[in-house]
Amino acid sequence: MASSLQNLSEYNPGNIPAGDAMLIGVVVSAWNPAITHALYDGCLSTLLQHGVKEENIFTIQVPGSFELPVGARMLSHKHSQLDAVICLGCVIKGETKHDEYINSSVASGLTSLSIAYNKPFVFGVLTPDNEQQAMDRAGGKYGNKGVEAAVTALRMAALRKELTKEKGRIGF
Repeated sequence: MASSLQNLSEYNPGNIPAGDAMLIGVVVSAWNPAITHALYDGCLSTLLQHGVKEENIFTIQVPGSFELPVGARMLSHKHSQLDAVICLGCVIKGETKHDEYINSSVASGLTSLSIAYNKPFVFGVLTPDNEQQAMDRAGGKYGNKGVEAAVTALRMAALRKELTKEKGRIGF
């Protein structure tokens, strides 16, 4: 659903798993800092609201959105027990097609990491046409994509834990 049809920060808190036992990585792009720092603020407050301990949130900053996948991989190697890695960035469409190449590369990179590590690497990247659209999605009239990314990470990390629980075996 298009974000213009809903507020990215609206969700049912009762449906979100507790994060008190989770370790979460967050990678933030330094490019478009007013936007990406607002995304981070929304993400961090949501993680804390749902019980993730501040000392269990590991954050790094990378130069731009293109570097999010490699930053996520580096963070995941440094803290191998992370339950999820959230990547936050903003690529505003310009006069060239650079945004298409960056967005596609980041999405592909995070998908590859998720599959390779069997761990959620969450795409929290805004892909707006202009700065106003970005601000509208980074705490403005359409909510905050950072909140959505945090909720996705908590839900996917809980799903991963549930599906990887060792089942009891009879007779062994």
